[in-house]
Amino acid sequence: MSAKFSIHADRAFGLIRITMTDLLTLDDVDEFYEVRRRAHEVLGLPKNMHLTLNDVRDLKILPQPTLAAFCEMLADPDFHSRRLAFVVAPTLVRGQVERALGGRPNARCFTDMAEAEEWLLAGEMFGAARRSAAA
Repeated sequence: MSAKFSIHADRAFGLIRITMTDLLTLDDVDEFYEVRRRAHEVLGLPKNMHLTLNDVRDLKILPQPTLAAFCEMLADPDFHSRRLAFVVAPTLVRGQVERALGGRPNARCFTDMAEAEEWLLAGEMFGAARRSAAA
């Protein structure tokens, strides 16, 4: 797997956890798609029933062709999340993420990981199980 991103299926919460760092190029996009596809298989949920948490705090500004490829990925209806949270740093990348999301009502940007997770899991069966396990 690329050192520039990691994708993990968190079956306990029905969650795909993504971390993206450094400078992603078009060469990284195909590998990203394949790793993401495999993570969805591992998660084992019906289409579009997952949650996604994407940490891009250490991502560099994307070149336009790479940004366009990721915008296309976000538009792919086969992988739409019920909720999608991005954890961002207050940089130009945040602006790129917000433009790529295009005002989707089920997607938000956060600067704090705990807030992003809380929003994603609020009212979820998985979130209730997590809270009761922590008690």
